[in-house]
Amino acid sequence: MSEYIKSLLEEVVAKNPSEPEFHQAVEEVADTIGIVFDRHPEYRKAKVFERIIEPERVIMFRVPWVDDQGNIQVNRGFRIEMNSAIGPYKGGLRFHPSVNLGILKFLAFEQVFKNSLTTLPMGGGKGGSDFDPKGKSDNEVMRFCQAFMTELQRHIGPNTDVPAGDIGVGGREIGFLFGQYKKIRNEFTGVLTGKALNWGGSLIRPEATGYGAVYFAAEMLKTRGESLEGKTCLVSGSGNVAQYTIEKINDLGGKAVTLSDSTGYIYDPQGIDKEKLAFIMDLKNVRRGRVKEYAEKYSTATYTPVDSSLNHNPLWDHKADCAFPSATQNEINGKDAQNLMNNGIYVVSEGANMPTTIDGINIYLQEKILYGPGKAANAGGVAVSGLEMSQNSMRLPWSREEVDRRLQEIMKNIHTTCVVTAERFDHAGNYVVGANIGGFLKVADSMLDQGIV
Repeated sequence: MSEYIKSLLEEVVAKNPSEPEFHQAVEEVADTIGIVFDRHPEYRKAKVFERIIEPERVIMFRVPWVDDQGNIQVNRGFRIEMNSAIGPYKGGLRFHPSVNLGILKFLAFEQVFKNSLTTLPMGGGKGGSDFDPKGKSDNEVMRFCQAFMTELQRHIGPNTDVPAGDIGVGGREIGFLFGQYKKIRNEFTGVLTGKALNWGGSLIRPEATGYGAVYFAAEMLKTRGESLEGKTCLVSGSGNVAQYTIEKINDLGGKAVTLSDSTGYIYDPQGIDKEKLAFIMDLKNVRRGRVKEYAEKYSTATYTPVDSSLNHNPLWDHKADCAFPSATQNEINGKDAQNLMNNGIYVVSEGANMPTTIDGINIYLQEKILYGPGKAANAGGVAVSGLEMSQNSMRLPWSREEVDRRLQEIMKNIHTTCVVTAERFDHAGNYVVGANIGGFLKVADSMLDQGIV
């Protein structure tokens, strides 16, 4: 690491205290793009990376709402408008108790590079609240969403900032948010993505992140003359991303054997087939239950509750070929990564944002496995969000086949960008280098074109 990068990282920590996830995201990118500054000092002179690190705008606001018992609750809302060099800010809203400024800045920072890789004209942003939709009634979620959007609507718009869903924000929440925006602004525009099909949503959008992560894994496997046919896969999470990751793994002839939620995980060596996946979708999307119920219904599965005393996640300690972390950030540490290697994993395609710590990433790179970092592998979700924006602008819906074809093409192009860029900078096969530099260059060149703004 050069003195310039070391000094830059020290400054990031000093200026952004108590934001470890943001520090981690910046360090992971900085580690790889140092070679760009060596070849192209104009980026360093213009302080392009320093400007990318600093959000263009940070919006933080209170969200008061009334629960079903008539009690007043107060949450905190955020929107990080990180970079708009190549298009309107674009990125999800996350409703979860863990949400804070540092986590959202890390997500927004990652989003800048991810959106750049899609080749679509989208800048990077992220937002959300420390509100927890779990255990809340539909009316409570509606009242919160209406209060949240009452403030957020001042700062977003179809040509300014287009939020989407993320953890805790699904179709129900997007509907309530859109309804309040439409009422206040008196306009029907594509200001949110992830909408229902009846009022401007896109086919394949719910599936896109999971499908995209599997398509990216398939592209990586092609470089070794292989496919997903017959591969055993570990999948974490049980929400939208995990569900459709499993669906596409099944479509391509693989077998997923794990799922998890905040209470624990299930391991089913027989595989989570179409029937079992339908049970999971009903459990999680309709009944909002816990994965433990899967093991109670299917005798082939075992359930392991979360044990906070462990220094690793036992979900990643099973024999398999591929891993699709699809839950949340930093769910795979160095020990987990080593367990993956010891159990024969040689493909990791990240459906979640930054699910692997830097120690874990270093193990992947050392072992030279096929590792697709989140900013490349999970870009399918925001890619189809971009396609939804295009359909909204034209007021024309595309068929399922058309959207899926475009998604596959985008993931193939992202893979090609990663491979070609890594080779160009003398790191052939390193998808981290390829994704980070590939995403950086488009944004950096756009910022140089637009001057010091």
